[in-house]
Amino acid sequence: MTEPIRISLDDYTLFGGGANGESYDHKTNPDLMLKLYMPGKIQQPLDEMILARKVYDMGIPTPEPGDYVVTDDGRYGIRFRRIHGKKSYSRATGDNPELVGQYAREFADMCLKLHATHVDTTQFECVKDRYYRLLTENPFFTTTEKDRIGRFISDAPDSDTAIHGDLQYSNAIFAGSDRYFIDLGDFCYGYNMFDVGMVYLCCCLSEESFIRETFHMPKSLAIEFWKNFAPAYFGTDRPLKDIEEEIRPYAGLKTLIVERDTKCPMPELRAGMASLL
Repeated sequence: MTEPIRISLDDYTLFGGGANGESYDHKTNPDLMLKLYMPGKIQQPLDEMILARKVYDMGIPTPEPGDYVVTDDGRYGIRFRRIHGKKSYSRATGDNPELVGQYAREFADMCLKLHATHVDTTQFECVKDRYYRLLTENPFFTTTEKDRIGRFISDAPDSDTAIHGDLQYSNAIFAGSDRYFIDLGDFCYGYNMFDVGMVYLCCCLSEESFIRETFHMPKSLAIEFWKNFAPAYFGTDRPLKDIEEEIRPYAGLKTLIVERDTKCPMPELRAGMASLL
């Protein structure tokens, strides 16, 4: 196992946080930022650093990863090259709702380019294998439900193209005309609907309180983001209803990730899988 570099948090200033950890800027080096995981997370930041380096070396736009580190209080993390003046597409939309169409189209363009990128499948996990594993480990679905979900996963098309793995519009940032994907710890490859399902989930299936807290906007604005994203991504010749019928089960599959993280059943998200169960 790679040995982490020891650092002092006295050299950093906290600027943000979420469910998985905190982000810091270096006090004297403006080009350095730190992503620090929650206590007890040791292997996860190392795995993400290795994965982020592979993705960066492929040429996918993402902040350059640096070192695997441990702080004086025993938490582990990753240092990245800082993107100056960055803003996420969710935060930008919340701050400038009149530009929702522009931001949704820019995000869709990023996703289209990502999902057209072919990867070396020996270097990354297949999205189907990931969901099979999550399904096996999930304690909240019955055996019959797992069989039905497993068949849906198996019947989905195969592809060797890139999958972000956590395609929230908060995980895409821009600075000027430059755009980047962040939080690539679930990067893999496979059919793009496994990825775009997360966009639909975050915009349309999540509760109002979650969208406001996580994406800094009311749900009505998130739905508007989706309504602009969908034609930009899928094309204007497909009715929105048809797109949503296709994507809803893939959005529902994200329940497996959420239930893994929360360790409790999420009935409001399972609605996306109603046609499977």
